[in-house]
Amino acid sequence: MTPRTRLYAAVAIAAALAGCRGTGDLVVDEGVGITAVRSACPAVGVPDYTGDITLFRTPGAATADNIDVVGALTNVRSTCNETGEKVFTAATFDVLARRTDVRGARQVTLPYFVTVLRGGSAVISKRIGSVTINFADGQERAQVSGSASAYVDKAEASLPADIREQITRKRKAGDADAAVDPLSRPEVKAAVARATFEVLVGFQLSQDQLTYNATR
Repeated sequence: MTPRTRLYAAVAIAAALAGCRGTGDLVVDEGVGITAVRSACPAVGVPDYTGDITLFRTPGAATADNIDVVGALTNVRSTCNETGEKVFTAATFDVLARRTDVRGARQVTLPYFVTVLRGGSAVISKRIGSVTINFADGQERAQVSGSASAYVDKAEASLPADIREQITRKRKAGDADAAVDPLSRPEVKAAVARATFEVLVGFQLSQDQLTYNATR
């Protein structure tokens, strides 16, 4: 795994798990026991430091007065179909771009990636795409839409029956294991991690671009 891939993996958990409760979570119900509302659909998000890209007029001079084009990946939306053996996730997003020199018409192509991550760190697949921004003469800002998709094996994204039973089994007060959180058990934690997938979308950055985003 390259240093850049390791960084993508390290920041992926926070990006994918942010937000309020919904389908895909495990929630406490009726005081004792846990009700699973987890689906096989992966969470979709943008890893930290990959939602922006900055191009410089002179490579290697990462200063404000040398900025050429800035892009931001935003408005990520997704749909999921988990009815078949393969879970299909489709995502759309917008790229907002701004250039500093507005003279003349210009096209700028920006690369992006879509990665399937398993268990918060294992990269299952990665594909590269691109979007092209068209600036008219005198135009400072422009926008374009992009799309990405990914497949996940439904069997691998589903909890084994014995693990699901451990998680969802109702426990009565006074039971020997009533006070034990089933999700704290190593075998349960490992099974949940193996069945947890994320689809991550971001700009395909060079090491210098990634460092710039992380340290600016």
